[in-house]
Amino acid sequence: QVQLGESGGGLVQAGGSLRLSCAVSGLTFRNYNVGWFRQTPGKEREFVAAVTRAGNGRYYADSVKGRFTVSRDNARRTASLQMDSLKPEDTAVYFCAATTVVISGLTVPANYQHWGQGTQVTVAS
Repeated sequence: QVQLGESGGGLVQAGGSLRLSCAVSGLTFRNYNVGWFRQTPGKEREFVAAVTRAGNGRYYADSVKGRFTVSRDNARRTASLQMDSLKPEDTAVYFCAATTVVISGLTVPANYQHWGQGTQVTVAS
């Protein structure tokens, strides 16, 4: 059974930092690209960042570029999203997801086969 589990969410003041982790089991982790998405009530799920299988390709939404860093550890079967200089508009439920799709499709939620349950991030102004 494939499982993805996010952790590390919480409440932080604007300008602060959080580090989200995604623990993966039930699949050959090194064969999957990993993406991070976020969603607020009434809005569609939004691409945040993605990291490729070997960890050498990293992609970011313009809104988080320069503030967030995505990484992975294939030996530990985990992916991480370091979030710095957080803003109130970063408030959302954050999800990690895994996909075998090629790089050009990493920003599209429908291309991901496996999802975590999400973790809430709240940034207070």
